[in-house]
Amino acid sequence: MSLRLSTVILPVRRWHEGGRDQWLRAEQLGFHTAYTYDHLSWRAFRDGPWFGAVPTLTAAATATERLRLGTLVTSPNFRHPVTLAKDLISLDDISGGRITLGIGAGGNGFDATALGQEAWSPRERADRFAEFVPLLDRLLTEGSVSHEGTFYSAEEARNIPGCVQRHRLPFAVAATGPRGMRLAARHGQAWVTTGDPKLFEEGTPEQSREALRGQLERLGTAFLEIGRDLEPMEKILLTGFTPEANTVLQSVDAFVDFAGRHRDLGFTEVVIHAPIPDSEFAADEAVFEKIATEALAQLDS
Repeated sequence: MSLRLSTVILPVRRWHEGGRDQWLRAEQLGFHTAYTYDHLSWRAFRDGPWFGAVPTLTAAATATERLRLGTLVTSPNFRHPVTLAKDLISLDDISGGRITLGIGAGGNGFDATALGQEAWSPRERADRFAEFVPLLDRLLTEGSVSHEGTFYSAEEARNIPGCVQRHRLPFAVAATGPRGMRLAARHGQAWVTTGDPKLFEEGTPEQSREALRGQLERLGTAFLEIGRDLEPMEKILLTGFTPEANTVLQSVDAFVDFAGRHRDLGFTEVVIHAPIPDSEFAADEAVFEKIATEALAQLDS
């Protein structure tokens, strides 16, 4: 099974002070996709620069030619399906059909209360996600959509001419629970996971891989329930949140070992963070670039 290698570029640099160069370099290095986080602010970066995902991806689309672009991940925390659909159709057009939407239920971080609301409970996040994804799917595939839901409504929302990619741009659905897995099975072209968060600090690599194996099995069950073939589904692992987080980018050999073990589990794409000095994503830039240019060939040899 072949494996794709992608990267995440966090939106922490001004466009004309290194931001543009990062996206160009990702294309030059041959990454399959360059993603960015869709947050208003995030964890330790809250008190520093953090730019919007949609404008950043728009700029990246005009600066690059071949590189796929996307979010990991967009959530309902501060998005509405109607306005998001319009942004996505525009992005897909500007990029010439190179956009993937990573989408998840969101969490209880800074985004959860930035609009002045109380943070939603896990149940409400799941309920909103279950309504958000099907409505967004309709908005990206139908010329006019009306919907009166529990959380989201649309009144003759027009999205003409639709996406460049047909029948719409792909969804990469982040999910670990049964409801999210069912959404991924019904609406996703890809599935995204970061592993089991309970194992990040205290678990072992072996325990992490076993947890991921269980997630893949549950995903397969969700596909079986609706009679859909799991095999064409892309399975994406976003690295940096498993017990191996501090070692994956230490050397090409370390990455190849990690990537090979997860390819054997069934993953088709591995995503690594572009280095950010003095952060949890600090890494040797030279090693990062060597992984980008040499690891997949070594993995297949």
